[in-house]
Amino acid sequence: MSVDIQALSDQIDIGNLLTRYCRAVDSKDWDLYRSLLTDDAHLDYSAAGLFVGGPDDAVEYLTGRQDSISVGMHYATNVECDITGDTATVRAMFYNPMQLPGRVDQSCCGGYYHHELVRTADRWRSRNLREDSVWFTGEP
Repeated sequence: MSVDIQALSDQIDIGNLLTRYCRAVDSKDWDLYRSLLTDDAHLDYSAAGLFVGGPDDAVEYLTGRQDSISVGMHYATNVECDITGDTATVRAMFYNPMQLPGRVDQSCCGGYYHHELVRTADRWRSRNLREDSVWFTGEP
């Protein structure tokens, strides 16, 4: 049985990108968040009632709402990668327990991240991200 070292390396790198994405959002590290995206990335968070736009739009939107963004510790799991050369289509589940401002009870949500990634000179980056929110409990 032959092992495709490049495919294994790519899957690890893509998993690390998703981990850094979660950390960037949870810690409100918008520089890190921006570094995970291509300059021409398209982001669609409309399923969560948020925004659709490019990286600069995302950072502006998120920065302007930092006080109303919950304290969360979300993660992505069940990562499926379809890698073809320097592009990849990725589907990952997310789970996000959070404490929303002004709420006593914990809220949670879950769904899927759909990424289209490209390999750049230094790492994989997302050029298209669509969040598919499936459920939410403890809404404000």
